[in-house]
Amino acid sequence: MTEENKYPLNLPETSFPMRGDLAKREPAWLQQWQQKKVYQRIRQARKGAKKFILHDGPPYANGDIHIGHAVNKILKDIIIKSKTMSGFDAPYVPGWDCHGLPIELVVEKLHGKGIPAAKFRELCRAYAAEQVEKQKKDFIRLGVLGDWDHPYLTMDFRTEADIMRALGEIYANGYLYQGSKPVHWCVDCGSALAEAEVEYEDVNSPAIDVGFKFTDKAALEKIFGVTLSADVHAVIWTTTPWTLPANQAISVHPELQYELTSSDKGLLILVHELAETTLQRYGVTDYKVLGHCQGAQLLGLLCQHPFDQRQVPIITGEHVTTEAGTGLVHTAAAHGNDDWLVMRVHYPNEKPRVLMGGDGRFFDSALVELAAIRGLNRAEANKVILQVLQDNGSLLASARLQHSFPHCWRHKTPLMQLATHQWFIGMNAQGKDGLPLRQHANQAVDATEFFPSWGRARLEAMIKNRPDWCVSRQRNWGVPMPLFVHKETGEPHPETMRLLALIAEQVDQQGIEAWFSLDGDQFLAQHAPQNAPQYRKVTDTLDVWFDSGATHFAVLKRREELAHPADLYLEGSDQHRGWFQSSLLTGCAIDAKAPYKALLTHGFVVDGSGHKMSKSKGNVIAPQKVMDTYGADILRLWVASTDYSGELTISDEILKRVAEGYRRIRNTLRFLLANLADFDASQDLLPVDQWLSLDRYALAMTQQRQQAILADFERYEFHLAVQKIVAYCSEDLGGFYLDILKDRLYTSAENAPARRAAQSALYHITHALMRLVAPILSFTADEIWQTLAVSEERTVFEELWYELPESGLSAAQMAAWQRVIELRAKAAKEIESLREQGQVGSSLQAELEFHLDGDDFDALQALGDDLRFVMITSQAKVFRASKAERPILVKASANQKCERCWHYRGDVATDAQHPSLCARCVSNLFGAGEQRSHA
Repeated sequence: MTEENKYPLNLPETSFPMRGDLAKREPAWLQQWQQKKVYQRIRQARKGAKKFILHDGPPYANGDIHIGHAVNKILKDIIIKSKTMSGFDAPYVPGWDCHGLPIELVVEKLHGKGIPAAKFRELCRAYAAEQVEKQKKDFIRLGVLGDWDHPYLTMDFRTEADIMRALGEIYANGYLYQGSKPVHWCVDCGSALAEAEVEYEDVNSPAIDVGFKFTDKAALEKIFGVTLSADVHAVIWTTTPWTLPANQAISVHPELQYELTSSDKGLLILVHELAETTLQRYGVTDYKVLGHCQGAQLLGLLCQHPFDQRQVPIITGEHVTTEAGTGLVHTAAAHGNDDWLVMRVHYPNEKPRVLMGGDGRFFDSALVELAAIRGLNRAEANKVILQVLQDNGSLLASARLQHSFPHCWRHKTPLMQLATHQWFIGMNAQGKDGLPLRQHANQAVDATEFFPSWGRARLEAMIKNRPDWCVSRQRNWGVPMPLFVHKETGEPHPETMRLLALIAEQVDQQGIEAWFSLDGDQFLAQHAPQNAPQYRKVTDTLDVWFDSGATHFAVLKRREELAHPADLYLEGSDQHRGWFQSSLLTGCAIDAKAPYKALLTHGFVVDGSGHKMSKSKGNVIAPQKVMDTYGADILRLWVASTDYSGELTISDEILKRVAEGYRRIRNTLRFLLANLADFDASQDLLPVDQWLSLDRYALAMTQQRQQAILADFERYEFHLAVQKIVAYCSEDLGGFYLDILKDRLYTSAENAPARRAAQSALYHITHALMRLVAPILSFTADEIWQTLAVSEERTVFEELWYELPESGLSAAQMAAWQRVIELRAKAAKEIESLREQGQVGSSLQAELEFHLDGDDFDALQALGDDLRFVMITSQAKVFRASKAERPILVKASANQKCERCWHYRGDVATDAQHPSLCARCVSNLFGAGEQRSHA
């Protein structure tokens, strides 16, 4: 018989492997979750509980999911699971955004152009459905629980109909109007773009100064108090020469001071603040200022257009600044929102001069005086116009300027502002309650909670400055605007709401094809015969941001398991100008309030060097690859452990560090499980009052950690929760409690009360820790649950946070243990010093003496002989001494080593029958067993 078999220890034993092997094993757990209908079980378990609704911002149904998608879905899943374990009924209904141009472009590429419209939409629908299924598999692989069998799709017939109904509500409330107004226009898309579809990139543009000759010298002489012997020019500066044919006015600031200057460039009017730098740009060093005036004094004066026979007025506008240029602004209402607004103030009946089509080329009928620009695009027209200005002497300066310019987010090409006939939601339009939409939106932002808090200022600024929302698009694959307008006036049909309701009922059954295939004349003849021939069917579709932005109406209000408003919307920081804003505006336009109570924003994912990920740089890290290499739980832990309020940095090195942190947590849980192998809670669980003091302290410590971690979950500060979990595992447990506990667990008699007390503590700790990691390390938590064999039917995700028993320790007892921990750390340094000198190997070879007074002495003295177990030394004594020169003394033990417990004790070999054992081991194996009171 070997020594091990002769003198057995209670060695840990578990089927829970040291290596998670997550990448290989997680798919099997997913299959189990689906077979067990885990999501449905959770819903049943929380039936009737208070609801917590996180409304899913729908990803676009096109292409593989990227790491940003993974971050978003994992954060949502952590919240849903943590709220469920807090006792809420927290359903998760995933969604997808299915209409829009990107899908049209893919379908065109796959099937070619010239396909009949109905067939084209059918192909778009099929492609979107295919992409949804593809992305769904990857989202499920992340460990995200949700109603994957019943997601919401913006192309669901019922949802399409409800998006139409949402538009009807906004129309009925007075916020929808149509008009010719400049919008961001993409030539490649052939459509207007939403604010959220606009990116800004640097471009190199011509920057020119152009003189417009005043027509009334006498008026200028009166204003400036001078006699004029030559023509006077108002000088504008522009980076878009191609818009000069559309010029309708020159704007000045009413309160700024303007100067009449005389130089070899002639008589020029410039704003005072920019006059000197402007003239220097013209090469002028010697000039005179002949007079000054306020901008308002120039109002109404006329100037001759430099190459058109028209005269254009001077108007005033607050948008004029002294940041660049001349202080006089070329104003073309067709090509700028500020221009359009200021022209509306001064000349409300004058229409924008639209000389260019949606293809980005001048009309064949454009500008008789400059016929050479007909059919030209912007770049081509710039060259012609610059040459004409130079030839006629109107060009005062020409240079190239690098500056930021709006681009299409899809095509990466420069946009233009172009006045087109569109439908808008008016930010300053007064609703039925008499309040403008912008005011409702501002009030809604005030009432919203933001995580992180800086999101409030960002959304406020965007609402403050945003123009009216152009919601119409000239596309094929989208929710149509089911409206009829008068053929002459363009006014909506007087029975719009009734007609829209009838159409929506048909769309409920047939989808958007019900509208596209509708014969408008027949429909009106049947349902609104009076004046029916005077109305036509609108052919525009809705901005896809309206689709997703209206899902609070189409989904939250429609699905029985959900509720309105949502408790939380959670998306990336770009959604302040995207989904957060479109949802806010539709919500305020329909209900006069936001559809959410709180907004959570996460940053973008960047590589290890802080660079944005791109295929061209070769720095893309795909979530699929991470899961195939490390497993989804490692990806989930990376997301949770990263402060999402800024950029989220990822690299192979970072993932390796995360995997190391995971191993710490896993090894701790493995130790706990292994030491509960022979523990049957129904028989062996002891009440806390029968535990040792150390066990009760560990329980109190666990209570404190759990409380702090749950507070982090509540505040959505998951990185802090992870830090605390790792610290709890590595410091509180691994570095202290479990380290001390090994001796009692392994060497005590199997059923010794002290050992069962330790196991009772471990039982509670395991159940608490398993639940705390479940929202983050979902696969691992389920593995622990199965190892504990709590229930074959139930899962850990149906559980509530663990209710730990009270430790019963007083504040004084807690403080005493804190002193013990501090003194233990100091003693460990002394032992390490002895080890470095080669005098001891393990700490069990050492003997300690403490020379202390006051609370330190009392804390150690109270432990009695158990002090050596706390210090993990073979002997530890404490003596009262005031301000000892060396309060901690350590020396190598001269005693013999016990072959079973490895302690060096003077009583080894005192029992002749067991000469290799210490008296304690003999008693634990063959006698009444040792008695412990503290540790």
